[in-house]
Amino acid sequence: MIDVTWIFVLALGFLALVGLLIYFSIYNNLIAKRNQVENIESSIDVTLTKRHDLIPNLIGAVRAYMQHESETLTAIVDLRNRAANHALDPAERMKLEDKLTSSLGKIMVSVEAYPELKASQNFLQLQASLNEIEEQISAARRAFNAAVTALNNAIEMFPSSLVASGMNLERRSVFEIASPAYRENVNVASSFGL
Repeated sequence: MIDVTWIFVLALGFLALVGLLIYFSIYNNLIAKRNQVENIESSIDVTLTKRHDLIPNLIGAVRAYMQHESETLTAIVDLRNRAANHALDPAERMKLEDKLTSSLGKIMVSVEAYPELKASQNFLQLQASLNEIEEQISAARRAFNAAVTALNNAIEMFPSSLVASGMNLERRSVFEIASPAYRENVNVASSFGL
C-alpha cells in the first residue's frame, strides 16, 4: 500500500512546483511590462527628437523660399513705384524700366519653375510633416499610457502585487499635459513672422 506521507509529500511538491511556475510567470510578465514601458518611452524621445530636427529644417526651407519670392516682389514694386515718378529724367526712368523688365523676367522664370501651386506645396508639405510628427507623438503617448496602465494594474493587483513589491516596482505616471500652455495649438505662423 501507498503510504499517506508519500502522497502528502508529492502533493506538497506538486503545489510548490505550481507555485514556482506561477511566481516565475508573474515575474516575467512584470519584467515584460516594465520593458515595454521603457521601450515606448524611448520611442517618444526618438519622435520628439525627430520633430526637433525636422521642423526647423522645414521652416527654414519654406522661409528661404518665401524670402526669395518676397524680395523679388518687393524689388518689382519698388522699381515700379520709382519708375512711375514722372519727375525723373527719361534716361533714369529707362534704367528703372529696364531693371523692372529684368526683375519681371526673373519672377516669370521663377513662376514657371515654381508656380504658385509649388509654393502652396511647400506649405502643404510643412503642414503634412507637422501633422505626421504630431500624430506619431500622439500615438506613442497613447501606447505609453496603455503600457503604463497595464504595468500599474499588474503592480497593484493580487497576486502580482506580491511579486512586484519584492521587485521594488512602483507605479508609473501616465503622460498628461502638465501646463495649460501645452494644450494650445502651436502658432507656426509666428515662426515665419506673420
